[in-house]
Amino acid sequence: MYTYCCLNNISTIGTKHFTDQYVEVKEGEASDAILVRSANMKEMTFSDELKAIARAGAGVNNIPVEACAEQGIVVFNTPGANANGVKELVIAGMLLASRDIVGGIEWLEHQEPTDDLQKRAEKQKKQFAGSEIAGKKLGIIGLGAIGVMVANTAVALGMEVHGYDPYLSLKAAWNLSSSIKYVQDVTDIYKECDFITIHVPLNDATNGMIGKDAFSMMKEGAVLLNFARDLLVNEPALIEALNSGKLRKYVTDFVTPAVAKAPNTIITPHLGASTKESEDNCAVMAVKELRDFLENGNIKNSVNYPACDMGVCSTEGRISITHTNEPNMLAQLTGVLGDAHVNVANISNKGRGNCAYTLIDTDSPLDEAIASKLKQIRGVKKVRIIK
Repeated sequence: MYTYCCLNNISTIGTKHFTDQYVEVKEGEASDAILVRSANMKEMTFSDELKAIARAGAGVNNIPVEACAEQGIVVFNTPGANANGVKELVIAGMLLASRDIVGGIEWLEHQEPTDDLQKRAEKQKKQFAGSEIAGKKLGIIGLGAIGVMVANTAVALGMEVHGYDPYLSLKAAWNLSSSIKYVQDVTDIYKECDFITIHVPLNDATNGMIGKDAFSMMKEGAVLLNFARDLLVNEPALIEALNSGKLRKYVTDFVTPAVAKAPNTIITPHLGASTKESEDNCAVMAVKELRDFLENGNIKNSVNYPACDMGVCSTEGRISITHTNEPNMLAQLTGVLGDAHVNVANISNKGRGNCAYTLIDTDSPLDEAIASKLKQIRGVKKVRIIK
């Protein structure tokens, strides 16, 4: 039996994918796995029983990822599961920035419904005139799951799309429309595009990446869209660009006090993945990731441990080991099995930074005595007999 805990309301469409071998426990109780959306886990203390955390979403800034790695806890996310919901909001953001739809709606809301309302509206509408997005240049920084979807949709809407991503994956490249112009230098995006949208993760390298220098290179009257993370944009530089008119509109899904007071902003209250479909998709993916890890030892979409997939075990035994990534570790692990006269049938050893993961199939059953000896090896975090 396996136990799991939900720190937020997780879609039942996802949790229904747990079998009767899984039991849900309350928050605070020891469990094998945790499902989470937005709950802050930074100050939480984790039990020795905890093996994995799955975030039903892409961002993991609410999870102490490095601390989990130190404890041998594998952290998963669900990249791409909410991509369509975010994509649709980005496209809506571009349309709202191009046409003063909000201004027109707000004007009508304050009008008395008199007989001459239609005539007054006809006279007023010129104040809300805008421009079409067809034929405009859209620059996309980051061509992951969301960026690719935005790019392809923008092409279908008649935009000229420029994409930048120094880490473009083969899968993303295959999914990109051939009409998209791939650029090697992000400054080309700043200089040439009428609309710029950011779709990169937040880390030390990207924190504040859209700053004074970036704004200075942008076209006069450009529109910036940020549906990724608020800290990707330097707020003082942003406010200066908005006040000067350099930036015509800033469209974001993240409200902060400074941005809320700034002119020419369109702000939504973090609605990007707030659709029933996105929540269902994320929950399903998160549960499947946890099950594959707990039942088979396979890792897919982890943010702190390397990917590893050996399918379903067809031998007598399988053991999962999280450990530090250092020389001679594999020899020590197999040495323990050799001393116990256990033959290794198949092995996968993967590294990622300071973390490593080893999955071993054996021709004979494994017992806790072997697991205990493996745990005594310096650098080993967790050992788990799967079969």
